[in-house]
Amino acid sequence: MGRAEERRARQRGGRRAAPRRSEATPSAAGGDAVTVVGSAPVPGGRAAARRAAKGGAGKGGAGKGRIRRLFTWKKMLGTFLGICLLGIGAFIALYLYVDIPEDNAAAQAAQRQSNVYKYSDGSTLARDGEINREIVDLTKVPKEVRYTFVAAENKSFYNDNGIDLKGTARGLLNTVMGKGAQGGSTITQQYVKNYYLSQEQTVSRKLKEMVISLKVDRQMSKDDILAGYINTSYYGRSAYGIQAAAQAYYGVDADRLSVAQGAYLAALLQAPSQYDWQAASETGKKLVQARWNYVLDNMVEEGWLSKADRQDMTFPKPREPKPAAGLEGQKGYFVALANRQLEDQLMKQQSLTRSQAEAAVVDQGWTITLNIDKKKQAQLEKAVKAQLTSKLDAKKRKVDADIQAGAASVDPKTGKVVALYGGVDYFKHYTSNATRTDYQPASTFKPVILAAALEENAETRSGKPITANTIYDGTSKRQVLDSNGDKVGFAPENEDDENYGDITVQTAMNKSVNSVFAQMGVDVGMKNVMDVAGKLGMDVADEQAVPAQTLGTMGASPLQMAGVYATLDNHGKKVTPSIIKTAEHNSQAVEIPNPIGEQVISREVADTVTSVLTGVVDDGTARKSVANNPKRDGQKVAGKTGTSDDNKSAWFTGYTPDLVTSVGLFGEDEKTHAQTKMYGAGGEVRVNGGGFPAEIWAAYMFGVTKTNAKFDLDTDQGAAVQPTWTPTPTQEPTTQEPTEEPTTQKPTETPTTEEPTETPTTEEPTDEPTTEPPTDEPTTEPTDDITLDPVRPNDDR
Repeated sequence: MGRAEERRARQRGGRRAAPRRSEATPSAAGGDAVTVVGSAPVPGGRAAARRAAKGGAGKGGAGKGRIRRLFTWKKMLGTFLGICLLGIGAFIALYLYVDIPEDNAAAQAAQRQSNVYKYSDGSTLARDGEINREIVDLTKVPKEVRYTFVAAENKSFYNDNGIDLKGTARGLLNTVMGKGAQGGSTITQQYVKNYYLSQEQTVSRKLKEMVISLKVDRQMSKDDILAGYINTSYYGRSAYGIQAAAQAYYGVDADRLSVAQGAYLAALLQAPSQYDWQAASETGKKLVQARWNYVLDNMVEEGWLSKADRQDMTFPKPREPKPAAGLEGQKGYFVALANRQLEDQLMKQQSLTRSQAEAAVVDQGWTITLNIDKKKQAQLEKAVKAQLTSKLDAKKRKVDADIQAGAASVDPKTGKVVALYGGVDYFKHYTSNATRTDYQPASTFKPVILAAALEENAETRSGKPITANTIYDGTSKRQVLDSNGDKVGFAPENEDDENYGDITVQTAMNKSVNSVFAQMGVDVGMKNVMDVAGKLGMDVADEQAVPAQTLGTMGASPLQMAGVYATLDNHGKKVTPSIIKTAEHNSQAVEIPNPIGEQVISREVADTVTSVLTGVVDDGTARKSVANNPKRDGQKVAGKTGTSDDNKSAWFTGYTPDLVTSVGLFGEDEKTHAQTKMYGAGGEVRVNGGGFPAEIWAAYMFGVTKTNAKFDLDTDQGAAVQPTWTPTPTQEPTTQEPTEEPTTQKPTETPTTEEPTETPTTEEPTDEPTTEPPTDEPTTEPTDDITLDPVRPNDDR
């Protein structure tokens, strides 16, 4: 091979593959020549050598060589610079193309329309959308109050050029990638969005916002921009602008606002409804207080407020809102919940912040059809009046003025909120008792513990599986033990400090025995219990997994508990209650997701809990008000009562095969709105879940549910499929008069929905406990637990 051929071979196969020298030699057999390429002989002559050079070296060295030639640093730098030049050119073109729009504030105000809300049958429920706006000159706003908005939103406002490049880039990237909106816009950008553009989250809108903000910053003074921002922002309570907000929240004009009040209004802009003190949840109140402190601390940092003045400030709680026309009675509660749920969907589907979503919903001409059933709603309101409010007399008993009722009714097959009771009147009590989460659900949490035990296939400390028939020690104030037998430092008292001795889980649920479920929670593992609670629909994200949670000490609302029990009623498929049927708008469509979700616990587990809860109704704390209610017409019922510590809340959450309703009573001081005890309310010594809540539930449900519906249960446990059996108590029960729990009654053996394998006695239990033991006693003395056979035919019934 000559030099020219070597050079061509080297070009074809890369430098490493090119031969240094080659020579053809005859093969050993005297046939084909063998060409030596480098040190390796290649049969077939020069053509074969060329193929070998091309194939072998080309797959390795040649491939890498091509990549190196394609991605040289010069080419990469050139490509990067080219992209940068194209981007700069595009931005310059955009800057030249986009002008500051004409005054759009008046046009936007004119475009604002009332939202129309309808019942499920299409009849009009309410119209909401009165515009409350008044423009004030910046000189009318105290200088320190102006600084609160700058400290809250954009500390560099007086020095920037109108945009935050990092924040804008992050916003654009999130919009493109669908990751949701984030903060980072300057006051100028937010003013431009409010005054000239819209709340939609699109790349084109964000680019326009950036360009217009740059131009506005060059053409307007900072004071004019700030004035425009605080005069066009939405503060909640239908208030647009700082003057309307000052009147709505503090009843003063903007020029009379204090720095503390201004800091609250500035903090409010992040999430107006969520941060409205009078309607906020405990979480919302903590968040707005934290935001308020953030604003004031920033002012100190920037030198706009002295440390001494900062330390002297206390949080300025706003006054109760004035009623809006057309939202009297329950209507305001419907509208507030519908708006909130629609905002949630806009945040998910359009990547809006809470503030942006509120601005996109309020006064925007939506037509929202609710799932509220007019007949069921009327029946629920009638039941509350007949069973509670008509019996309260604040002139006779001061505590009667402190009683608040809330209720939510949900179809377990569809997730529709068909009826809701938020309070006596939206004008008189702004906070919805149906959705508030600041009161403990108490013993209505016990079914969640049982569900977790069954779902996790948990065992007792002695290795027995936890079932409806497992025996636990029901001694009051019994120390809870961990798996090693060590005390965990928790020994809850039973209702009236009642001792039950050794009882089954079924009976413990019937009688709501705290000591049993406290031990069960630790046996299951409190983390597992809280995980199952979250799956069922409770908000436990910020709750600690500690044994005290077995008493239902976290916050929950009637709507939330209705969703939890609806999931049980729906055989373990998640139910997320929805008040919205459809939401229509002339410029955008919002898909309302199916309230029925995935299977979160197994059907057998859900059905077993339902079966056990039928015993609470027919043989436990809800027997008097529900099971023996004269209006009951054969309905199959499962449910659970609950009464919180110090009698601050009382609950009954129950369900038939076709409807779930949760009723809660809450002690709230009429003037301070602080939680208070309900002892003596309505003339009762104590307000219990088996009292007013269960009575309201029965008066409502037995008028709207199907009498022939049956639970379709996939289980062989619980009172619905087995007679209840109670072991001999190890301690003599007290003879104290029962309140919520019928602690001195012997539970019946009567199943609630299916025929038992053995015919139970139909004799009514006496008030005195049975002293004669059953013939079949456990062969050994139970310590913590024993699992019993489901049927005991030889028991002395």
